[in-house]
Amino acid sequence: MMTGTGFVLRTLILLCSVSAGTCNTFAFTEEPSERAGKGDGYCSRILRAQGPRKEGFNEFRLRVEGDPESYHPGSTYRVTLVASSSAYFRGFILIALREGREGGQDDDYAGRFQIIDEDDTQFMTNCPPAVTESTPRRRTSIHVFWTAPPSGSGCVTLKASIVQKRIIYFQDEGSLTKHMCERESQYGDSTERPLLDCCACGTAKYRVTYYGNWSEKIHPKDYPRRANHWSAIIGASHSKNYVLWEYGGYSSDGVKQVAELGSPVKMEEEIRQKGDEVLTVIKMKAQWPAWQPLSVRAAPSAEFSVDRTRHLMSFLTMMGPSPDWNVGLSAEDLCTKECGWVQRVVQDLIPWDAGTDSGVSYESPNKLTQAPEKIRPLTSLDHPQGPFYDPEGGAITPVARVVVERIARKGEQCNIVPDNVDDIVADIAQEEKEEDDTPETCIYSNWSPWSACSSATCEKGKRMRQRMLKAQLDLSVPCPHTQDFEPCMGPGCSDEADASTCMMSEWITWSPCSVSCGQGVRSRERYVKQFPDNGSACSMPTEETDSCVVNPECNPSSCLVTEWGEWDACSATCGLGMKRRERMVKMPPADGSICSAEVLEVEKCMMPECHTIPCMLTPWSDWSDCSVTCGKGLRTRQRTLKSPVELGECTEDLEQVEKCMLPECPTDCLLTDWTEWSDCNKSCGKGHMIRNRVVKLEPQFGGDPCPETVQRKKCKVRKCSRGQGSPEEKKRRKEQREKRRSKQGGGREEVTTEHPGCKMRPWSSWTDCTKLCGNGIEERLMTAKRRFRSAQLPSCKDRKEMRACNVHPC
Repeated sequence: MMTGTGFVLRTLILLCSVSAGTCNTFAFTEEPSERAGKGDGYCSRILRAQGPRKEGFNEFRLRVEGDPESYHPGSTYRVTLVASSSAYFRGFILIALREGREGGQDDDYAGRFQIIDEDDTQFMTNCPPAVTESTPRRRTSIHVFWTAPPSGSGCVTLKASIVQKRIIYFQDEGSLTKHMCERESQYGDSTERPLLDCCACGTAKYRVTYYGNWSEKIHPKDYPRRANHWSAIIGASHSKNYVLWEYGGYSSDGVKQVAELGSPVKMEEEIRQKGDEVLTVIKMKAQWPAWQPLSVRAAPSAEFSVDRTRHLMSFLTMMGPSPDWNVGLSAEDLCTKECGWVQRVVQDLIPWDAGTDSGVSYESPNKLTQAPEKIRPLTSLDHPQGPFYDPEGGAITPVARVVVERIARKGEQCNIVPDNVDDIVADIAQEEKEEDDTPETCIYSNWSPWSACSSATCEKGKRMRQRMLKAQLDLSVPCPHTQDFEPCMGPGCSDEADASTCMMSEWITWSPCSVSCGQGVRSRERYVKQFPDNGSACSMPTEETDSCVVNPECNPSSCLVTEWGEWDACSATCGLGMKRRERMVKMPPADGSICSAEVLEVEKCMMPECHTIPCMLTPWSDWSDCSVTCGKGLRTRQRTLKSPVELGECTEDLEQVEKCMLPECPTDCLLTDWTEWSDCNKSCGKGHMIRNRVVKLEPQFGGDPCPETVQRKKCKVRKCSRGQGSPEEKKRRKEQREKRRSKQGGGREEVTTEHPGCKMRPWSSWTDCTKLCGNGIEERLMTAKRRFRSAQLPSCKDRKEMRACNVHPC
């Protein structure tokens, strides 16, 4: 009976090329032609090996990064074949088969392998789906990427065969076999990737929320405490004809600028140049620092739309500081094969390398990659100095999570079976068309939603909607009213009718817990999709609260905060707005936990009723360049007034200003002032004196390097007197000189100045040390004074001695 293991054995004949004599003890028989696959050259020439084998031996191991129990369709995994510390192997074969298949047919193979190191691994010549060694040599491990098959492929078995000396190791259920089944979707509809054509109708609107989880607590190795941040997020909803970035591709100029500098400007330029290939540009602000609890700062989010031709979504953001590391989604398909729109997507994200910088750690110096490399996911085995390195090759802990939620659908939907009741409501809640007799010279805003009924009982009341007159282009033509009224009934008159006609959305996801330790509350909201036909208000709740517990052992009372500040001005100049106030954390908890006290409060505020604004404005211009070339600055945008001046003064803002952040400014070396010059080191004759200064701040971010810190200059006190004084004084000075020379010579016995064939001068004084600290050198000389005729050249020449000085560290 031929089993999956039998296929692996058949493949082992290819290992005979590993070393001479490897296969001497095996006999090989070719498989019958009817068992062959497609034909000669495609696994049909694989032979069966019959010889000594070992089963159940754990000296070698096949491992999939992260040791997953199941695979996610279309995801890429790092596969490692490794030997124990005392073992090695010469050859191997690696395959991935569908469950119950033997490898004789095209569709028996699952997923696809990707070579990482061509010097180490290659695809088999006569069996392309399999991976084998490139060179016959001893090795302890190999690494390849494996991309899982599309949705609906079922279970998969990855198998390895090892050749070591004259022994073949093979296993069906052991350390050289990995069995994984397809992971079931947890978030509604999913599709095979890539779905080249979308059959959905209408459009869908989504909200994407980015939750950064890159923190010192979760990723402690070399975590950059200073200046850690996520750059501004940039992306788009687009067609299959446009690729922002993808694994295995090369970085565009825009991707490179995001990856290395965190600047989205070039990327946005590239996106907008694609015209009809792009439906929505997705933008979110940068986050400084990279991680803060949600009780302090809400996760950034943005809304975007998709349609039948532009149903893919991509985005990216840089991890800062880093060489060129990013996270993001690439071509996430939001169209389902049932001709509908995906309800919810949740993805945990790991960093990827843009291939433009060769750094290996967060704050590696900029080192341009000589030839751009392909975009690839980071792994835990990339470099021992990398922050994610794990010698066991485990999975990288995700640094972020992205949630994409559908919030609305527009237009006629063509999928027969709606996803849920809310989708039915979205489909039937079409706006009623009304006759519009508004003159073309009157420019209005859209009508506002109907207000609640003025009656709180079953008595008749009325409700109102309004619109604003933006411009009156011809003053001789009157413009119609800006308010509209209709009769309505108060709420509670008919519970049955209210329940049947008041349509609500699904609950939005729960908010974060109100505290970071102990017991708090969380809330969620929903909104009214369709009001009752009689105009009454909906009695169904739009908000829910629930208790939540975070880290119950912490002590919230240990956190000290300031008093609340004053309320900010209302965000609206008329009508309903919001206002906020803040307070600061004076002393965090002693145990290092996060302060649970609220530091931000927001509440509604009501300004006087909005009046008609008699002005029409142009769209906002593009944002200007940042006001600085580095660090924090400001940027502006403007719009202009289009309506005639005689209509009155326009109160709308014509200019907006917001903060912008560019890479850190260079910081030059900072030094103290020079010290005073020292005294001359000689009491007479020529000498020198020195002065120094100390480095207060090393240069950063490419600032100017530090100049010299020690200076020396010559000095001459007075001319030394010679040949003066009585014979006794001359004798005494001579003895003192002799004594100094003896002392400078380290206590050594004075070397005679007489040499065969010549007369030598005395040793000179030791020169000044070449360094003030950190191992310098000083030297002295003895020169020939007189050479006799009988002297030979080697016996009468100048001599030099050197010794260490100032050996103390700087």
